[in-house]
Amino acid sequence: SSPRKSRRSPLQTLYNGDQQQELVEAQRSLQGRREVLEEACLSHMRKRQVLSPEDLKHLIVDDKHSLIYCYVPKVACTNWKRVLMVLTSDGRYTDPLAIPANEAHVAGNLRTLSEFSVPEINKRLRSYLKFIFVREPFERLVSAYRNKFTRSYNTAFHKRYGTRIIRRHRPHAEPEALEKGNDVSFQEFVQYLVDPRTQREEPFNEHWERVHSLCHPCLIHYDVVGKYETLEPDAQAVLKLAGVEGTLQFPTSGKSTRTDGNMAARFFKHISPFYQKKLFNLYRMDFMLFNYSTPEYLRTR
Repeated sequence: SSPRKSRRSPLQTLYNGDQQQELVEAQRSLQGRREVLEEACLSHMRKRQVLSPEDLKHLIVDDKHSLIYCYVPKVACTNWKRVLMVLTSDGRYTDPLAIPANEAHVAGNLRTLSEFSVPEINKRLRSYLKFIFVREPFERLVSAYRNKFTRSYNTAFHKRYGTRIIRRHRPHAEPEALEKGNDVSFQEFVQYLVDPRTQREEPFNEHWERVHSLCHPCLIHYDVVGKYETLEPDAQAVLKLAGVEGTLQFPTSGKSTRTDGNMAARFFKHISPFYQKKLFNLYRMDFMLFNYSTPEYLRTR
């Protein structure tokens, strides 16, 4: 399945200067983000030249519209996957919101870059529009904690991670907590993340893995860095570049309890400065690469 030639690829639209005015405006902020990212990569990343297929499992490919999207959990990735299912489905899906959330995450519904041969991977990386959406790291982390550890239906996470966190970080834990793992506190979650044993045992789960480890933004040149904080205009800009903005609307979230800075501050209030500092160091690279300032509520000095 070699890439199809369209009249003009999204990449050409992005880098040729004859677009409509509003796209040019959107470009400026996107261009600024790319420049910040490249500067930060030059200053802070030690070079690791070679990406393995394993490193490309988060990059979803749309051959029809010449797009590559690196998905980051807790950054509107369910809706982006739904949109890509519509774009790649040859008419089977037409409305992103009609696709059940769990179906959007079924492995095999979308192709990832890791499934192609090395020449095919390189060809796509050179000629497709590559985009990523990022979020303030601690808001994303609190969102992941709330979703995975405070919702009663996430029993698989409670069993797999909750029981381990409680066993390791709760002295004199009750037998029921050790068995179910369904009442992990945010403080215990933070202790688990900064414990050196955690990453020695296995890579972080994708819901709290750092974006630079999931999407390798210093090795893959992303053409568009969208932000959760400006999700709607940034998503609109990507759909415009892909030439589908007239036929497809990015779903807007109706969530009233979306995790924001105020909510993150409430969660961090009970974390000691010692652990706040350790956690900030763990996520520091994401703060720097994507130009997020240190949260004001942090007490790391």
